[in-house]
Amino acid sequence: MTAQAILPPTSSGSPRVRAAPARGLGDRLVGTLTRHPVIIASLLFVILITALAIGVNLLPLPDPTEQSVLFRLKPPSAEHLLGTDRLGRDILSRVLWGARLSLIVGVGVVALSATLGTLLGVAAGYFRGWPSEVVLRLTDILLAFPPLILAMVTVTVLGNNLLTVVLAISIGAVPRFARVARATILAIREREYVEAARALGSSTRRVIVQHVLLNAVDPLIVLCTLLVPTAILTEALLSFLGLGITEPNPTWGNMINSGQLVLREAPWLTFFPGLAIVLTVLAFNLLGDAVRDALDPAVRDLGAPSPSLDASLPSQVRRAATPAEPAPVRVGAT
Repeated sequence: MTAQAILPPTSSGSPRVRAAPARGLGDRLVGTLTRHPVIIASLLFVILITALAIGVNLLPLPDPTEQSVLFRLKPPSAEHLLGTDRLGRDILSRVLWGARLSLIVGVGVVALSATLGTLLGVAAGYFRGWPSEVVLRLTDILLAFPPLILAMVTVTVLGNNLLTVVLAISIGAVPRFARVARATILAIREREYVEAARALGSSTRRVIVQHVLLNAVDPLIVLCTLLVPTAILTEALLSFLGLGITEPNPTWGNMINSGQLVLREAPWLTFFPGLAIVLTVLAFNLLGDAVRDALDPAVRDLGAPSPSLDASLPSQVRRAATPAEPAPVRVGAT
């Protein structure tokens, strides 16, 4: 929906309506992300944690695997801002290196599952027939298993390292992308501009890439932003259970697992990695909701401004240009 302005009437007496220019995708995203202070704070936190994770090796921090019996279980101090663990390793360094692994897992899971799921969704939605049935039955089988259980079984079979953790979490996310892509492409493939491209002799590949897939990216982008925190949280759960990335590589999950043994004596071992998980997942979820609000037409239309009328216009023109409210529907009236 676009805001409209009523101009002075024409010579025939009918009012002229001027529609405001439609906002582009970038304008809508920027407007949504900068509208609320909470969203701005979430965006700044995501940028900060990403910058720290990328440049952690450039920071003057101790090696996250360096052990020292002399600094065992030291509380937060000027020398160790977040304290040390049972082996004398610096908690701040391990939290930041754990952030790098968590973001790698989140981005890797989104990239892998979005690629595979979108390809399956395109095949099912555009070609229909038996490809659609095969994809739907495959997704039904995968959706029958809880994602965490499926990831645990996959890691147990393939081993627990970074690549297998990304693969294990991606298997449970592929059906979501496949179903979203299929539902979106089913609606797009019948539109006029797609039919026109076929009539002009465009190849199937060209129609899919340039006319179908490019117009189906909005819900896929929303799903990507919402899947990153899910992947980070799943990786932390796997590491906490001892099935994810293991020592000496620091992750937020195995740090909490290690700190629970001395929870009463050294609560900072679990508090700081737990706080990092909560803040990161919350920030990504808030950003995902904001991106959804910017890209979802139904949500965007609810917040669209109403047509603005010039107060200098005659009252008859303003009443004619203002849509009447629908009459209330009564249920069960006789």
